[in-house]
Amino acid sequence: MTSLPRKRLQARVLSSEEEEKLKRDQTLVSDFKQHKLEQEAQKNWDLFYKRNSTNFFKDRHWTTREFEELRSCREFEDQKLTILEAGCGVGNCLFPLLEEDPNIFAYACDFSPRAVEYVKQNPLYDTERCKVFQCDLTKDDLLDHVPPGSVDVVMLIFVLSAVHPEKMHLVLENIYKVLKPGKSVLFRDYGLYDHAMLRFKAGSKLGENFYVRQDGTRSYFFTDESHSVPQAGMRRCDLGSLQPPPRQVQAILLPQPPE
Repeated sequence: MTSLPRKRLQARVLSSEEEEKLKRDQTLVSDFKQHKLEQEAQKNWDLFYKRNSTNFFKDRHWTTREFEELRSCREFEDQKLTILEAGCGVGNCLFPLLEEDPNIFAYACDFSPRAVEYVKQNPLYDTERCKVFQCDLTKDDLLDHVPPGSVDVVMLIFVLSAVHPEKMHLVLENIYKVLKPGKSVLFRDYGLYDHAMLRFKAGSKLGENFYVRQDGTRSYFFTDESHSVPQAGMRRCDLGSLQPPPRQVQAILLPQPPE
C-alpha cells in the first residue's frame, strides 16, 4: 500500500496557566483504585452507553476523507474490501462507511455488550454486509470471530486510548492475526495536550498522559514519539495530526516483514 505524506504532529504550546496546572497535578490515583478501575472497565463503558444510548457521538462521515488510505488499499476500483472496526461503539463510524462504500464488508466489535446490541438494533444493520460481536481486545481471541489473514484494513478510531498503556500491545497483537499480509491498521486518537486532557481535575491522573473520567472510563493522550503508539510486530509510518482543537494523532501501522 502506498503511504500518503502527513505533517508531523506539532505539540500545542501551553499557556503559563496550563503548564502550571500540569506541574501541580502529579498525584496519582491509588493502586487500589487503579486496580478497581481496570477490573470494572467493561462495566463502566456499559454504563456509559446505558446513560447515553446512541446519542453521545456524532456519526463520523469524515472517515474516508481523512483516511485516504482506505481508497488506496484497493488494487482495482471496485475491489471488495474486508475491514475490521475494533471498538465500534454504537456504529457512528461503521454505518456511514457502509452507506458510502457498497464494496465493503465489515467486522465490528466492542468492549461493551450494550454497544453491540445498539449496533444490532440499528435499522441499517445488515448481516450480509457486517458482523458485530462483543470482544475484549486485550484477552479475547479475534480468531473466534474473524478468519486469520482475512482483513484488508483494521480501524482503531479513538479506541486504544481507553486501554491501559501496559495492555495496548495485546490489542495490536490480536488484530495482527486477522490482517492479510502487507495490509494496515488505521489509527486515530487523542493527542497530548488535547483540551480534554487539560480539563481533568486534580485526583484524576493514573500515570503519564493517562487519566480517569468521573464516570470511570479512562483516556490516554498520545504523542508522536515512537513509544507512544505501541508496535506489536508492526512498524509505523505517516504520523500526523488534525489541527487543534481537538488534538488528535493519526498513524498507519503496517505489519513488520519477517526477518
